[in-house]
Amino acid sequence: MTKKITIIGAGFAALTAIKTLRKHSQSVEITLIAPKAVFIYMPSLIWIPSGKRSAEDVRIDLTSFFNKNNINFHAGTVEAVKDAGRTVVTEKGEVSNDALLVASGGRFIKKIAGIEHAITICEGVDAAEKMRDRIKAMDGGTITLGFGGNPKEPSAMRGGPMFELLFGLDTQLRQEKRRDQFKLIFFTPSPTPGKRLGKGAVDALLTEMKKRDIDTHLGHKIKRFENNKIVTEGGEIDTDLIIFMPGMTGPSFMANSSFPVSSGGLIQADKYCKVATMEHVYVAGDSGSYPGPAWQPKQAHMADLQAVAAVNNLMDEFEGKIATHTFKFELMCIIDSLNKGSLVFRNEKRTVMLPASRLLHLSKKFFEWWYLRAYR
Repeated sequence: MTKKITIIGAGFAALTAIKTLRKHSQSVEITLIAPKAVFIYMPSLIWIPSGKRSAEDVRIDLTSFFNKNNINFHAGTVEAVKDAGRTVVTEKGEVSNDALLVASGGRFIKKIAGIEHAITICEGVDAAEKMRDRIKAMDGGTITLGFGGNPKEPSAMRGGPMFELLFGLDTQLRQEKRRDQFKLIFFTPSPTPGKRLGKGAVDALLTEMKKRDIDTHLGHKIKRFENNKIVTEGGEIDTDLIIFMPGMTGPSFMANSSFPVSSGGLIQADKYCKVATMEHVYVAGDSGSYPGPAWQPKQAHMADLQAVAAVNNLMDEFEGKIATHTFKFELMCIIDSLNKGSLVFRNEKRTVMLPASRLLHLSKKFFEWWYLRAYR
């Protein structure tokens, strides 16, 4: 009897899961659930505000990829998962399965009062374009950029893109010959921003900010946002534009499902990406909470590694074997500033940081092309 596998989401983990599944079998029936058959290449959103990329460059139609891999696409928004994972409920109907992979991504925590005054670029193309248009329309002023976290889930944060936006915006304004008309301020409740990137990262980032004449407001809890102001426990910051990345928690459909939940609101998984309390249910990417180091990142590279482990274990289970495949904890990113990039690599044994260079910027652009060629 043909096995039916349901995948929730259309991001990095979901697409890697499809490719891995098809390497195992051409006969398993795969249904992917997402609002649209579209993949957003999130790492390149940072280039939209400067005009280096457009919506068409980062928004990939997955129709041909789905057809090529014989994927059943269910266009809908997940509202609940019931029957211990065997049924996924959407507004368009129910989808049954023999196995489930949750690869939906996380959800930004929007509890700070007045957060509607801030732009969160990782919410997608519309947010990136809004940032682009706002900056283009400004004759000068103060732009504040920062990020928060999930106090109950140290890994559920995404600070890297904010450093890229910060340094990239400085480069953009200098290229446009209007940097002297703007004041840039970086803010975060953490007194040591970038600590998760490894030893020496904090000093390197703060040194770069000082070099670029970027002010900082660090170590103070954010109380609220206003139209032209950020209010923290350490004082107020007057601003004309707020770019902010909140911490993350689990997807909204968890409220109507029976997943085990971590203290930070994510789906609790074991080292095999398995939801231990449910049969043939796995999670990969930002929606999961995994045992491991506190610095473990929420990024595309980790989502890919987790998806491969999840699929390998799932297929083993179908053959009556137990889950044995784990994944490496690796933080790998190029912090790009439009014309140069700095490499940061960290695993459980070592940390490597390479200084900014034009070559690393070009490497990031090449990787974008290489990764997307399978989906275009």
